[in-house]
Formats: sequence, C-alpha cells, structure tokens
Amino acid sequence: MDELLRAVVLGVLQGMTEFLPISSSAHLAIFPKFFGWEDPGAAYTAVVQIGTEVAVVLYFWRDIWTIGRGWLRGLVSAPARQELEWRMGWFIIVGSLPIVVLGLLLEDLIDSQFRNLWVIGTMLIVLGLLLGLAEKIGRKTRPIEQLTWTHAVALGAAQAAALIPGVSRSGATISMGLALGYERAAATRYAFLLAIPAVLGAGIYKLKDIPGGENAYGWGPTIIGTVVSFVVGLAVIHWLLQYVSKHSYTPFVIYRVALGSLTLILVGTGVITASVAIG
Repeated sequence: MDELLRAVVLGVLQGMTEFLPISSSAHLAIFPKFFGWEDPGAAYTAVVQIGTEVAVVLYFWRDIWTIGRGWLRGLVSAPARQELEWRMGWFIIVGSLPIVVLGLLLEDLIDSQFRNLWVIGTMLIVLGLLLGLAEKIGRKTRPIEQLTWTHAVALGAAQAAALIPGVSRSGATISMGLALGYERAAATRYAFLLAIPAVLGAGIYKLKDIPGGENAYGWGPTIIGTVVSFVVGLAVIHWLLQYVSKHSYTPFVIYRVALGSLTLILVGTGVITASVAIG
C-alpha cells in the first residue's frame, strides 16, 4: 500500500510539472529525496510521462488530426504541399530528430551521471534565468503560422537540451520560442506538439527496463503513476494555456531559481545526497 501511495504522489507530481516549464524529471528526482524515498529511476520517469503525453494527444487531437492528414495528403498531392499542415508535419518530424539521436547516443549518461542533484539544481537555475531573459527580450508577436525551417530546427535543438534533468522540455522549447519572437500561447502549444513523438518514443523504449533492478517500482505502481499523471496532466494543460494568454512566465522563473538554489544548498550541506541513481 505504501508503494502504491508513492506511485500516486509521483503521478500527481508528474502530471503537475510535465507541462509547466519547471522540469518534471527534476521534481521526480528531488522530491523523493525530501521524503526519504528511493529514486524512482530513469525508466519509471520516462514511462510515467506516457500518461501526460496521452493527455496532450487527447487535448490536441483536432490539431494532430489536421496536421497528420495534411502531411499525408502532401505525400501525394502537390497543392497540399503548399498548406501549413504539410509544413507543420515536417517541422515536428525534423524538430524531433535532435532529441531522438542524442537520447540514444547519451542514454548511459542520462541514466547515470546526469541524474545528479548538483546537475539538476544547476540546470533549474540556468534554464530559469534563460526563460526569464527570453520573456524579457522576446517580442511575442509572431503566430505559429509564421514558423520557418530555421526556427523549427532551433526549437528541436532546444528541446534536446531537456535530456539533462532539470532543463525542462517545455521550458527549453518555450524559451527558444519566446526568444525567436513567438507569442506565448503559440510557443506553448508548439512545445506540447513537438514533445509528443520524443516523449512517447522514450516511454515506449524504456518499458523494457521497468521490471529491472535499476528502478524502485514494478509494473503495478508504474501503471498507477501513469494513469494519475494523465488525469492531472489534462487539467494542467487547460490551465496553462489559459494562464499564458494573459500572464508572463516570471513566477516559474522565480520558482525554478528558488528550487534549484534550495537543492544545491541541501546537497552542499549534506542534508540530502547528490546521487539519485539506483544500483
């Protein structure tokens, strides 16, 4: 029962933090330390994200259907290749390549050395400051319809930085979008869509590692955490899109810097240990 309760708590934490620019992987590494729990492990962290990405697919199913249908039509129709949906399909494919390639090449580092609270705390602060800078200098006037190939590659490269826990997939992509002049809502929606192939792919790829000794939880808690993350994530998506249409990302910048600083202080003073890897 205690293990299932932890799975529920971690599922809520994943659902609440996946879409906010505050790094869900950082929270799944840091908060178990605060509670004296085992690190859930890299595979658990990847698999439970399937729940939040299914929430994205459900919430944006019309956008996904339109883009997918337009891209497929473009494969056989020259006029269809002049439409936005054809370009958006390719933008998402091309933008997903950096994180897929680097994720496979750096898998061992991601599962071990990167999962260190010195790294995570530092990345929370660094990306928080970059998000604040992007919020300040970005014109925030460009709609997503003006997305270009160059910008799609830049956004994909930014997303790949989130392979380091603490960076935040949405935070890195949104920061780049704001810096390139895109509207907050446009940058946020595109960040959600761009994450779908990478996150679902990583989660499915890591399914094979769930029963292994590198993770604190087996199939039961993992499934529970994934379902909870889906329900919570669905609500958070709706809230965040409403929020960014009227407010800045400044509160998240402050939160990131505060959490990162607290983490480094606690590690530096020996209250918690820096290593979060198991086995």
